[in-house]
Amino acid sequence: MPGSLDPLDVGVQIPYHFRCPISLELMRDPVTVCTGQTYDRQSIESWVATGNTTCPVTRLPLSDFTLIPNHTLRRLIQEWCVANRAFGVERIPTPKQPADPSLVRSLLNQAGTQSNHLNSRLSALRRLRALARDSDKNRSVISANNAREILLSIVFSRMDSDSTELNHESLAILSMFPLSESECVFVASDPDRVSYLVSLLFHPSIDVRVNSAALIEIVVAGMRSPELREQISNADDVFEGVVGILNYPLAYPRALKVGIKALFALCLVKQHRQRAVNAGAVEALIDRLQDFEKCDAERALATIELLSRIPSGCGALASHALTVPLLVKIILKISERATEYAAGALLSLCSASEQAQKEAVAAGVLTQLLLLVQSDCTERAKRKAQMLLKQLRDCWPQDSIGNSDDFVCSDVVPF
Repeated sequence: MPGSLDPLDVGVQIPYHFRCPISLELMRDPVTVCTGQTYDRQSIESWVATGNTTCPVTRLPLSDFTLIPNHTLRRLIQEWCVANRAFGVERIPTPKQPADPSLVRSLLNQAGTQSNHLNSRLSALRRLRALARDSDKNRSVISANNAREILLSIVFSRMDSDSTELNHESLAILSMFPLSESECVFVASDPDRVSYLVSLLFHPSIDVRVNSAALIEIVVAGMRSPELREQISNADDVFEGVVGILNYPLAYPRALKVGIKALFALCLVKQHRQRAVNAGAVEALIDRLQDFEKCDAERALATIELLSRIPSGCGALASHALTVPLLVKIILKISERATEYAAGALLSLCSASEQAQKEAVAAGVLTQLLLLVQSDCTERAKRKAQMLLKQLRDCWPQDSIGNSDDFVCSDVVPF
């Protein structure tokens, strides 16, 4: 149902005490603050998140930010919704409550205490993993209780061939959280820890492999030090491991999502893009390009453009039969960013190869580029399109261009 109901439309008036004092909308998850006032959880959380420390109604200081679910009011609201079903009112679902902080602390203590039995520690980690998967709120509660430090210590407690399920369970949870820069440095500054994560990219379990790639991406993206980022991208077999995840069958879509994030992060280190090409990154990217979701497709195209800027990457892209047709097809189809990256990659390819120019023209790139320069796309995308049009000037069919010098064709309708 909509957040608020117009009485003139549905013929029913929402009781005043069912409305959140902040949003004035029907409360879906009423919670009470320390002043005794009740608000919808999302509204009061947003209020506090923007730096407010007072109760919106009473203006009294919020000495305690604990939100207590108002189950009685929620049930009354649900009963009212059911009673007014004939007016188009839908029953609000019972919200899942965030994990109890005391339970989270207990589980973390149980998992982090080395003297505890292995099965006990595993059980605690599995319960934490289930809570973390359940909601963002649970992950916030877990993160607020020193979880990352405990999990990092468990993940790297045994970095040998006998690493246990305990390490892997901790890794699975840790891969769901962003790390602070100091935590990223903790991982990246130790070659043994980096080597251990890379070795897990070849583990028999695809879950372990993907979780390791996720943590590598988090660490690389979370550091400002170019030297440490370079140290990770220079680790033996790291590109082979990530490309192997990208090539995993589509029955496991998370492998695609995590794999492309990790590959893009590693390819931002210019010095080692050659290693990505040698590991088969180009073939993996082109073969899987149509399988990525929107955001992942943008990241894949950005990676392709990065690799097209080095000779070996440009050569590998040009030699793949599907590269040019796919890049041409993508222009103006996915997003502005995707269009910009595709145009940039095509510019690199066509600048280096006459064969790529012919393939691009045969695939219909001229029409796509003329539409692009007339569209509302980014200025960078338009500049790349204009440069590419100039590059392809000698390949233009004479009956398609006339004598235009400004790349605008009067019979082309803007996309």
